[in-house]
Amino acid sequence: MAVAPVGYAQAAPKSIATGLALATLGAIAFSGKAIIVKLAYRHGVDAVTLIMLRMLFALPFFLVMSWWASRHTPQRKPAPLTRKDVLGIAWLGFTGYYLASYLDFAGLQYITASLERLILYLNPTLVLLLGLVFVGRRIGRRQAAGMAISYGGVLLVFGHEVTLQGADVALGAVLVFLSAVSYALYLFYSGEMVQRLGSMRLVGLATSVACGLCILQFVVLRPLDTAWAVAPEVLWLSVLNATLCTVVPVMMVMMAIERIGSGLAAQVGMVGPMSTMIMGVVLLGEPFTAWLVAGTLLVIAGVFVCSRVRA
Repeated sequence: MAVAPVGYAQAAPKSIATGLALATLGAIAFSGKAIIVKLAYRHGVDAVTLIMLRMLFALPFFLVMSWWASRHTPQRKPAPLTRKDVLGIAWLGFTGYYLASYLDFAGLQYITASLERLILYLNPTLVLLLGLVFVGRRIGRRQAAGMAISYGGVLLVFGHEVTLQGADVALGAVLVFLSAVSYALYLFYSGEMVQRLGSMRLVGLATSVACGLCILQFVVLRPLDTAWAVAPEVLWLSVLNATLCTVVPVMMVMMAIERIGSGLAAQVGMVGPMSTMIMGVVLLGEPFTAWLVAGTLLVIAGVFVCSRVRA
């Protein structure tokens, strides 16, 4: 049985209920990102332009977040940024948000939103593998079993999509998997900086760096006058993606962690793949098959096993 976070047992029932609600809504909102991206692709936009618009609209929110978390108050005096901190923030912004986001958007051109969410949900298993490779952290038998279950679920859905849509699914799956690896690198290396700078400050600064990189990528690769030459639906979808599916869930999950702890918040986040599957079927008309349900349940079960062992 997973160990409750420090202070969880003493937390008021109302606070626990609020934390669970925030974690659930945050996971569902995060899952909507893939749906919005798939809807935007129907209007002829490319990945470079789409991710630039998302980050352009999200940038003001992340700048405010980093400013708010960096304020000096009588109760809190944030640590000053050192040269090492600046380099670390730049690296985490590149790997965790810029590169991971771009590869994810590029991969969604070829695979369903449901398969994308399942691949990204492998992040906890990838962090375990990075720990094994870089610091020699041993993976237990139950963790290995959980990982095998999760990857088996992804392969099940992947194999079914390949038979339906062809070889492009392989390219999309590889791009999204590399996105998951990039974000796992962010999670693996961000622990020390989170302790020093705080989660909100680090997220605000790293995502601001990523926003700048996405905008710079567009300036280098595309004519500037094409930024607003997209369909009006793309602009509105990008605003929705930047707010409801990016900034809002980040805040919700952080507030949930404050109330119920990161372990329980992560377990509640298991509703993400299921919500993506349901939204994909309802909003995108993606096929609802027994293969998809079975693969989703396997991935969730495998990650749950890994999470319980780690707790």
